[in-house]
Amino acid sequence: ENCRKCSLWRGSRHKVVGEGPLNSRIMLVGLGPGYYENLEGRPFVGAAGKFLNSLLALAGLERGKLYITNVVKCYLPDNKATDEQVKMCSQYLDRQIDILKPIVLVALGSVAANYLLTKYGLPYSSMNRLHGKVFRVEMSTYNAHIVVMYHPASALYNPSMKKLLEEDWMRLGKILPGILNETPHNTYRDNVLH
Repeated sequence: ENCRKCSLWRGSRHKVVGEGPLNSRIMLVGLGPGYYENLEGRPFVGAAGKFLNSLLALAGLERGKLYITNVVKCYLPDNKATDEQVKMCSQYLDRQIDILKPIVLVALGSVAANYLLTKYGLPYSSMNRLHGKVFRVEMSTYNAHIVVMYHPASALYNPSMKKLLEEDWMRLGKILPGILNETPHNTYRDNVLH
């Protein structure tokens, strides 16, 4: 709440740390709070949040059972974060991951995908190439999966992407039970939802 590692704190009414049950096996990671998130102190409550709720429903997920957070915790007036801001704030996300130990990390958008994939030693290329893909990663004490998805706001800026996002989330809903109940004999297709 008192972080002043970068200049974003000046424009933040609330630090939007995250919300959801601490025992959730699924963590959604977005970029950072927008206008409405800054006002309410909660992640994904604006138009992108409403669309995210509909995507979650397509995947058979309940928002109240997921932990939702962002890479950057302070208000991003232009919905863009510099590399320095990501670097300064990502330690808080790292700590959230260490504490919650999610089995599935859903990276919403390029900043979250780039950060999470790079953190776990995987290359980031582009959202166009990576959206809908699942990557198995080794955490310090367990295995997890990173799922790369377009940020819900991308369909608000470019309505032609809405169908693509909906298809990715429906596919995720089909394979998620296999990921969450993974055993050595599980046969879900690694690295791709398509």
